[in-house]
Amino acid sequence: MRQYWIPAIMSSELERDREPVRLMLLGEKLVAFRDSDGNPGIMDERCPHRGVSLFLGRVEEGGIRCVYHGWKFRTDGTCIDMPSVPTEQACPHLVKARAFPVRECGGVVWIYLGDRSEPPALPQIEAALLPSHEVNVYCLQRECNYLQMAESDLDTSHFGFLHLGCLDADDFPENNPLRFAAENRAPEFASSEMPWGTSYGAHRAADDNQRYWRVANFLFPFWTQSPQGDFNDHIDARAFVPMDDEHTMMFHFSWRGKSRPLVVEDKEGKPLPGLRNNNVLLPNTTDWYGRWRPAANPQNDWLIDREMQRSRVTFSGLDNIRTQDQAAVESMGPIVDHAQEHLVSSDQMVAKTRRRMVKALQRFVEGEAPPGVDDSELFRAARGGFFVADEAIQWPDVYYHKAEGDGMKHVAPDVSISS
Repeated sequence: MRQYWIPAIMSSELERDREPVRLMLLGEKLVAFRDSDGNPGIMDERCPHRGVSLFLGRVEEGGIRCVYHGWKFRTDGTCIDMPSVPTEQACPHLVKARAFPVRECGGVVWIYLGDRSEPPALPQIEAALLPSHEVNVYCLQRECNYLQMAESDLDTSHFGFLHLGCLDADDFPENNPLRFAAENRAPEFASSEMPWGTSYGAHRAADDNQRYWRVANFLFPFWTQSPQGDFNDHIDARAFVPMDDEHTMMFHFSWRGKSRPLVVEDKEGKPLPGLRNNNVLLPNTTDWYGRWRPAANPQNDWLIDREMQRSRVTFSGLDNIRTQDQAAVESMGPIVDHAQEHLVSSDQMVAKTRRRMVKALQRFVEGEAPPGVDDSELFRAARGGFFVADEAIQWPDVYYHKAEGDGMKHVAPDVSISS
């Protein structure tokens, strides 16, 4: 993961010349701040002098100053002042805080934690590189390993149960393709390895000799593109960034064109139960795990409503899609025991992605760069979404046919895949 640029913190969380923010990332304790010139900085929380936490530091006049002895550091870690040392004995040129390269894009501050002297290019993931005024970004923290969250995004067969379990096809308007998922809760699957990672197409019969496709991708090292909207008019990506082994921060990037959000109303325009899709959060604190925490959590059983479940208002007893997903992955435990699983054909995307990750790790150990690090453009060919296509077009041709037809000129027709 350290070979890639990583989303670290929302730009809006860092105010100029204001207090620093604690940031747990890949098991490391860091502090993030924005200097008086507006430049973001992320560095080890420990002052290189005596190890006092820079979270206590004063952000002022182009840097951060340790409160213990007043030593001051720029965003790149350069020491620029040692006021506790006599002038003739000061040696700021010999001291540097452990700081990391950062870039700001799409409303997010990114960090490079690798060991290259020259960081690679930012991954060319559509949604993540849109201008901040065009893309909607939010964060959610969850109490589990990052892979559990990513794999849930790649598992479309749960959609007909966890989210739509008490709804029938007749509950949806004719123009809402989710009626096909409610009509057939056991889709057929096709999946492939792709240069960016893996991809699947789950498909069901639709009207007029067509099929309803839900397409998703896994992109190295922890990105997903799930069918959050119409393939043609919605760009979406999620990064599941490990805070540590048992806590994950999700960054969700999305852009929508002229279409309205997916209708979650019945034929009479009333909201369908269980399909709210909003964040109910606790107030942020300054704790290492104090940011973007859902109000529903393992400590309160995710606010499950058993009466709602018994009366079949919702299948899960949870009236929010995001809480439904959260409860599922967190209930597995902080790190799920894969030895207890029994995978079936509808889990092929999960299994294929795990194999793809293991192979990439083996090659990295042998000296090969991970996928996309030296060729970030390959991510441009990936997009998730749903669409209806002629039943004669099969996977993966249906993906490339749809992508090229909808103007994704960067999709390479000669991308090698394996079924």
